[in-house]
This record gives sequence, C-alpha cells and structure tokens, in this order.
Amino acid sequence: QVQLVESGGGLVQAGGSLRLSCAASGITFRVALMGWYRQPPGKQRELVATITTGGITNYKSSVKGRFTISRDNTKNTVFLQMDSLKPEDTAVYYCNSRIGPRDYWGQGTQVTVSS
Repeated sequence: QVQLVESGGGLVQAGGSLRLSCAASGITFRVALMGWYRQPPGKQRELVATITTGGITNYKSSVKGRFTISRDNTKNTVFLQMDSLKPEDTAVYYCNSRIGPRDYWGQGTQVTVSS
C-alpha cells in the first residue's frame, strides 16, 4: 500500500520559514519523480516544485529563490524548505509521487502565512 505522509505545515508570519517533509512508503522511492503541489483557498491545485531521481529541480516562478526542494533516498523522504513566506503562499500543500503513468498523493498539510 502506497502512503505519502506530509508534515511540517502550520501558521507562520510573513517573512518566516517552514520546512515540509513527505515520508513515502510502498513505492520504489529512488525511481520516483517527487513533487510538491498546493491548493490555495478557492483555487485549483498548482505545481510548486519537482525533483527528479537525479536531483534536477523545477520550480513555480513565484517561489524561485525562496523555496528549495530536496530528497533523501536513504530515508524515502522529500522536503520543501520555504523561506521568505508571503500571505499568497497560504494553501494546502500536497506531496506527489510519479512513477511512469501512476500518480500518488499525500493527504495534504495546511500552510497559513499571516500578514
């Protein structure tokens, strides 16, 4: 059974930092494309960042230079370091794992940035 369990969300003031973690089980983590998505209130889910098996990263333009995605294949975990947070970063953040044509999702973790 595939499980992606996010943690690290919470309430933070603008300019602050949070680090999200996503622990994966039931998949061959080292071959998975891992990513973080978010769904702001009243909006559609959007891509935040991805990291390939080889460590190549890709970011949504509005988070470049503020967010950093990384992975630890020994711990089957992907991270999202979020710095200089803004109120517009408020959303439910979801971990995603893609292996071939199959997508897996975590349950989401709430991030709220107050102004």
